[in-house]
This record gives sequence, structure tokens and C-alpha cells, in this order.
Amino acid sequence: MSTQNMFRLGLFALVIGALLLGPYWASRGSMRLLIDVFYFLALAQIWNLLAGYSGLISVGQQAFVGLGGYLIFSLAMFAGVPVLIGLPLAGLLTALIAWPTAFVAFRLSGPYFAIGTWVIAEVYRLVFAQIPALGGGSGISLPAGIVKAMASSRSARESMTYWIALGIMLAVVLGIWALMRSRVGLSLSAMRDDDEAAISVGVETRKLKFLIYIATAGITGLIGALIFLQKLRVTPDAAFSVNEWSVLVIFIVVIGGIGTLEGPILGIILFFVLREFLADLGSWYMVILGTVSVVIILVEPKGLWGLIQRWKPVSLFPVTRRSDG
Repeated sequence: MSTQNMFRLGLFALVIGALLLGPYWASRGSMRLLIDVFYFLALAQIWNLLAGYSGLISVGQQAFVGLGGYLIFSLAMFAGVPVLIGLPLAGLLTALIAWPTAFVAFRLSGPYFAIGTWVIAEVYRLVFAQIPALGGGSGISLPAGIVKAMASSRSARESMTYWIALGIMLAVVLGIWALMRSRVGLSLSAMRDDDEAAISVGVETRKLKFLIYIATAGITGLIGALIFLQKLRVTPDAAFSVNEWSVLVIFIVVIGGIGTLEGPILGIILFFVLREFLADLGSWYMVILGTVSVVIILVEPKGLWGLIQRWKPVSLFPVTRRSDG
């Protein structure tokens, strides 16, 4: 094993070990911040898989965040499903609902596909706002009995949420890394670079896009279920917020470096630094975020990771295999 690989493995082990012990050293506020980091990073990597690696520009991923949130509440409140079972089940049901959604979305292409995904998300928001059993437009809170059944105390519930969020984030990052090192990942890259050329060498692009869309919808639904399980309340506007679950996620990916695993990690660091210092500025917060993204893109279209690559070509998550022979 090369020195570079040993350093990479040692760094990963150190970071993951520290994060696994988070509930033992982090304050309650720090844990909540880290949970936010975990699910935003997972959402960013999922959107990066769609847009950066597969060429599917979607601005409607909030549809699946919202579906996951409402499904976990429905399963827990009306079907009596324990929340730990309800989380993966909400993700699976979101993927199933995304199946017919995909047939509608894939009738469009290019910018029409992007707009279409946003319109679909708005349709879901309007539908859930009309369901009285789920609180209509004002939303619904998780009953106290279900909250108490999740864990023996508030701190135990927060620790459980922390470890689940960390597990999902690691599974998403490492799963995408493994995928992009496989033949499927090579097909995705070929499809993104030139759809017609990919078809000419035997890649079933339509089928592959369809499957990636369904898979990412399911994982996004799982993340959405955890987000609103942590919040203990879900409303249509919060669950299907285009700003929260699409605009900010796209900002993270673009400023970090689209089409790389390292980019969203850098983007998440910058985003949360800006959020901690600028969130009290109201509408100016979004103006500053937009200005930062424009400046970074003008300086380096490949984002912060592209700037680092200019200085020293490195790769924390290499997706190409090289032969030493």
C-alpha cells in the first residue's frame, strides 16, 4: 500500500472515529449542527450523483424530502409502525411513488426536465396541503406517545438521531464512491459527457437514468423522513421547500465542485460557516450566498475543489483504477 493510501485511510479512520463518538464529546447544540451537516451533505452528494455524474439536472428533489417526511409520520401515526422500521420503509415507499413520477419527468429533457421536476414537487405540496388527516396546510406534529417510544429520554433520542444521520451520510458517500468505481459509474460518466456516444457503445441510457432517478428518490425520502422525525413536526411548506432542499443543496454542490465527491464536502464546510455568521441578516443572507457562488464560479467553474486541484492535484476519493504494471 502506498504512503498516500495509508495517509488517506488514516485520515478517514480518525475523522469517522471522532464523529462516531460525537454524542460523548459534543454539546446538544453542536450535535444538532452536526446532524444538519450530515443530512445536507447526504442530500448534496445525492444531487451531485444526479447532476454531476449522470447529467440529470433536477430542481425538484424537495418532492422526495417532503414525501419521506409525510410518510414517516403517516406510518407511525396511522399504521403503528415503529419509527426505526418506518425510516427505511418511508424511503422504499418514496422510491415506489417516484416510479410513476419518473414516467412524467422523463418525457421532458434539458431545462424542461429541471422545470418539470420543480412543478411535480409543487403538485405534491398542494396535494398534501389538502389532506385533513395530516393537518392540511398547517401541518401536523408527532404525538407525544410516539416521541417517547423512540427513546427513553430526550438525550437518548438525539443520540439515536445523530448516529442514524451519520450512518446515512457515510453510506451515501461511500456508496457513491463504490458506484463510480464500477462499470455502472463508467456508464454514468459516459452518459453525462455524451448521451449519443454512450448509446453507441451499448449503454442503455434511458434505463440507467430511470434507475438512478428512482434510487436517489428513495434515499432522499429516507433522509427527509429522518429530517422531520428530528423536527417532530411536518408542514407542506417546510417539507416541500424549494429553497431549503434544492436551492441550498445546489449551492453546496456548485461552490464545492460538481462532479466530484470532494466538492460537496468543501461546499458543506463553506455553507455552514456562512450560515453561522450570516443567517441573522434576513434576505441579505441569500444575496450573499448567491454572490459567493457567482464569484467562485467565475474564478473556477469547477468550484473550490477545482481551485485546490490547480494548486496540487490530489484525490481523496479516486474513482479511476490505475495499473502499476
